[in-house]
Amino acid sequence: MDIEGFVRSKINKIDEKSLQNVLSENIREYKDINEEFSMLMAESVIDEVKNTLKVKEIDDDFLKEIIDTNTSNVKMGEIGVGSRGEGDFFVHRKIAEIVASANTSSLVNPTEQDDGGVVKSGLNEKIDDDIYITTAIDGIHSRLSEYPFLGGFHVTRATLRDVCVMGAKPVAIISDLHLADDGDVGKLFDFSAGVTAISELIDVPIVAGSTLRVGGDMVLGDRLVSAVGAIGVSSYQPTARKRAEPGDIIMLTEGSGGGTITTTALYNGFFDVIWETIDISFIKASNGLMDDNLIKDIHAMTDVTNGGLRGDAHEISSTTNLGLNLDHEKIKSMVNPKVLNMLETLDIDPLGVSTDSLMLIVPKEKVDDIYDSMKKSNVKIADIGTVDDKKGARLIESNGKTEEIKPLFREAAYTKIKKLVGETTPEDFDIMKEKVEKTAKKSIAKKDKIVDFILNKYQ
Repeated sequence: MDIEGFVRSKINKIDEKSLQNVLSENIREYKDINEEFSMLMAESVIDEVKNTLKVKEIDDDFLKEIIDTNTSNVKMGEIGVGSRGEGDFFVHRKIAEIVASANTSSLVNPTEQDDGGVVKSGLNEKIDDDIYITTAIDGIHSRLSEYPFLGGFHVTRATLRDVCVMGAKPVAIISDLHLADDGDVGKLFDFSAGVTAISELIDVPIVAGSTLRVGGDMVLGDRLVSAVGAIGVSSYQPTARKRAEPGDIIMLTEGSGGGTITTTALYNGFFDVIWETIDISFIKASNGLMDDNLIKDIHAMTDVTNGGLRGDAHEISSTTNLGLNLDHEKIKSMVNPKVLNMLETLDIDPLGVSTDSLMLIVPKEKVDDIYDSMKKSNVKIADIGTVDDKKGARLIESNGKTEEIKPLFREAAYTKIKKLVGETTPEDFDIMKEKVEKTAKKSIAKKDKIVDFILNKYQ
């Protein structure tokens, strides 16, 4: 429970004494303390929030602007942030625009909606060989808070995948871990053990990290949130989506899923499916391609995660202005059979969830080499489609019929609560997008003003 958020939402709606009594009761639901101490805690939180509300009385308009939050009146859940669909992609593009407004130099950055970011090393101009540094970061699946070992295991796989698909060899892992005030310290250890299991399996060290409480004293409960990042290096140009070309062949490895499939299995009672997700075949496949010196020949690589293949295909087409023609039956054949059976039993679209397959876009003449490399790595792979110059992603059925692939407003619903929330686009989606657009521009303007202020300060 976010007690600060609770106070902020109620402070102008009920009298202070009533608010203190209600908050005190809420605190005692989490804390084994007496009523007197819980009342003191409630009083302290209310006083702190009241002090922050005095920001409105500040005479310095610029300081007030910096402290205040630009609000869009659009909530995260309403527009689907984190749900890997159309709304989520839109908000991420706005974030990318804010990042791009810094006008800093990079080879691959968030504006391209790729798996990782890439910069070229400029540490030593005397070295002729270019070194490309790839970074990526992923957050733990929110529904794995109660299962920290699995959460740490799968988020580490995810961030390493994002480095691998840019054609880089992972060299380091970093971890950021936040556990709420009432969380058992054992959760920290189980999460760290999950991260370390992957580190040990692929011989990539964990080099740094941070451990804090979620919201400090202001959030009660035992919610775990975290992120794991990875750094990789390569001597080749990154295999970013923008390098895809008409005539390329699209290839896909068998996917057994990660955090999303594990969550689906846990919350729907398909516990044996979890074993299918406990593997490192994706990283083995990527390392095999590096060992066989094939990275330089691959035009693009991605992992099937954000909104499933529907989301990835749409994003690749949007980024490259090219067309993707995908064979539906071949795609399904590249989903682990136990995972596919679970998804079909639960009426979950396999193309709308993260299966964690490796998707390659390669020149036609390199397809046989890819097959040979995957055979050595003991990884199943198939060619599932082609690239052309007709923008859009298309799904070809076994009867020859073709349908356009578009991401849903949210990824395919894989838990009961997600099915209740639904996948349909809200009627006011365009209005929400307009509000978000304006708010993003205000945030850029705020950034510009503070940058100018600081630069002038040192002149």
